[in-house]
Amino acid sequence: MLKGTHVEKKGKRKQKRRVLIFAVLVAAICGQGVGLSGCGRKQEEMAASDNETLFQESTESLPESSAKAVNFERELDEYQPSKKEYNFYFTYKMIHPWWDAVALGIEDAAKLYEEMGIVINYEYLAPNYASAQDQIKRLSEASFRNFDVIGVDVADVELVTPEINRLVANGQKVMTFSSSDAAKEDGCNRIAYVGNTHNYEDGVALTEAICEKLGYCGEVAVLVGTRGAPCHEDRALGVQDVIAKYPDMEIAEIAYDEDSVDKAYEFTKGFLARHSDLSGIICCNMSNPVGAARAVVEAGHMEEIVIVGMDHDQEALRYLRDGVIYALGVQDCYSIGFDTVQVAVKIADGHLPGEAYPEKTEEITTIIYQDGASAMLRTLYGEID
Repeated sequence: MLKGTHVEKKGKRKQKRRVLIFAVLVAAICGQGVGLSGCGRKQEEMAASDNETLFQESTESLPESSAKAVNFERELDEYQPSKKEYNFYFTYKMIHPWWDAVALGIEDAAKLYEEMGIVINYEYLAPNYASAQDQIKRLSEASFRNFDVIGVDVADVELVTPEINRLVANGQKVMTFSSSDAAKEDGCNRIAYVGNTHNYEDGVALTEAICEKLGYCGEVAVLVGTRGAPCHEDRALGVQDVIAKYPDMEIAEIAYDEDSVDKAYEFTKGFLARHSDLSGIICCNMSNPVGAARAVVEAGHMEEIVIVGMDHDQEALRYLRDGVIYALGVQDCYSIGFDTVQVAVKIADGHLPGEAYPEKTEEITTIIYQDGASAMLRTLYGEID
């Protein structure tokens, strides 16, 4: 189990250029997925993921869109916790760099609490591949371990909601976080949600961007992600609703790549082979823009195919910089993790939504175009042209 460190002083933290390491364990350690736990007084070296190092840079010289996309200058709010130590369990859909970025926010919030004399112990765990049944098992097992709060990034609303409701009925404090909520309107009794509350709108924004680029005329394919994942399904619905508005736009195919770059690559090769008039690909998660771009570059169709997609993958940002990808919707994953810890503390203290926090804490998505790609690469990965 990986231990975090929360020892750097606030003044020094603001003054020096920090290197934030993506916290990832090799799956072979436990054979079941990533395990990250934070403990206020223990430290071990944190392993870097495939996306290497995430840097914080000064935002003074960045394009406005890039400067506001990810906010590393977070401080805790004025709430005074009731206890000196908390124990949290967070599980999410699958091992992937997107959730590594969320982990950075979790870790930094824990560090700030330690500066207040408060220890945040947490486990941050996921399977190698998205699985609602695996998630249900993890939630059930966590419920016997006396955590103050259990948090879950929901893999499938229909399948996971009954387990959340069972835990809540048995007195567990359960919240949702990240990009996939199981909301009250879905029949879920989770206490609160922190994350993206506008996935449908993100799908709409990306689709409007590609439609404008194509002159509102063309045939597009859609890569969704994991079937049943609320964020992916909501974005795909936004895509379909926008395309339906324009008589000369058409969806050629929709495919679910299960958050796999390799599957997105294979699907895209199939799109290109089957649809000679294809003019665009709309991608609904962080993996599929990379797979789509690889296939388009390999086929030599960079000038003919417009790609839009989600998030901050380093390879995707390079494709954006080079003009292979037209636009990316970058979520502020860091703030998602940071605010998840703050809300979890308040839930653990017995507060209900509306008292010290909202039922849904909304985090932002920013559409980044080619002119902002280099700045994002510099900000997030320290990559200089």
